[in-house]
Amino acid sequence: MSESELKAVADAADMIVNGYAFTVTDGSVRVLNLSAPSRAVVLSHAGEVLETSMDDIELSIVGEYYCRNRDFLAV
Repeated sequence: MSESELKAVADAADMIVNGYAFTVTDGSVRVLNLSAPSRAVVLSHAGEVLETSMDDIELSIVGEYYCRNRDFLAV
């Protein structure tokens, strides 16, 4: 992913927490690690993992960020 593509993802994100860009879509929340763009996860609005390329530790971290900050997102 090029730098301009990363910038576009970051600009379009609904929230960024510790380098993770959270983008709300109709049926899910997409999360991209801006420092390692090959690592991403798609969460349901309830926080369940639908798809991922993250390991279990990173998923746990992202899940906590989502739970703590869900109220700031329009989900």
